This record gives sequence, structure tokens and C-alpha cells, in this order.
Amino acid sequence: MRALRAEGVIRGYHADIDLGALGRHVQALIAVTIRPPTREIVEAFRNWVGDLPELVGAFVLSGDADFLLHVAVPDTNALYAFVVDRLTERPEVASVNSSVVYEHIRRTVLEPLPPAR
Repeated sequence: MRALRAEGVIRGYHADIDLGALGRHVQALIAVTIRPPTREIVEAFRNWVGDLPELVGAFVLSGDADFLLHVAVPDTNALYAFVVDRLTERPEVASVNSSVVYEHIRRTVLEPLPPAR
């Protein structure tokens, strides 16, 4: 463990949170497209979204969407309000595509991949 920490493989330790126990029973992945996709606008949106209490995590992407947001909210009404009242109020948001998460399967142990042949 010490060697993995020293090499930077292990960067920290985190609690496994039961979102439902926090009243966040609905999770969603939301693809967001930003226009125009300038560095300044993308970074400003990233900073804004990073402070939202609904956010569990965010990815900055290449491809059709610029961001993939993982949010957890109390119910579908709260999800609708988040998308319509928070995200689409931003002038740089060109499109939003939401997918409700039925189940989140996460690996708790990761091992190095075998070398490519």
C-alpha cells in the first residue's frame, strides 16, 4: 500500500456513500453540449457545475457532448427542475440529454491490465 501511494497509484481513500440514505433516490447521467465550445466558456461552465449540490461527478468529453454529468436528486421532479431550471438557463448550454440510472455497478478493486500484444 505504501509503495502504491508513493508511486501515485493510490491518490486517496473515499467513503462509499448510499445516495438513497441521503434522500437522493434518483440518479441520472446528463450529456451537455456547450456552444460556442471555447476554452473560456467550457472552463466557466466546468467551474459552475462543480459547485452544484446535485453533482456527484462530471466528465469533460470529446465527441458530440462536451460534458457528462452524474447527478443524484430526491425524485424525478427534482431531476426535471435541475435540467430545466438550472442547466438550460445557462446561455452556453446548446443541448441536454438525460438518462436515468437504474443501477450503478462499480468495481471496488482494479488491477493493472495485461500488456498489449
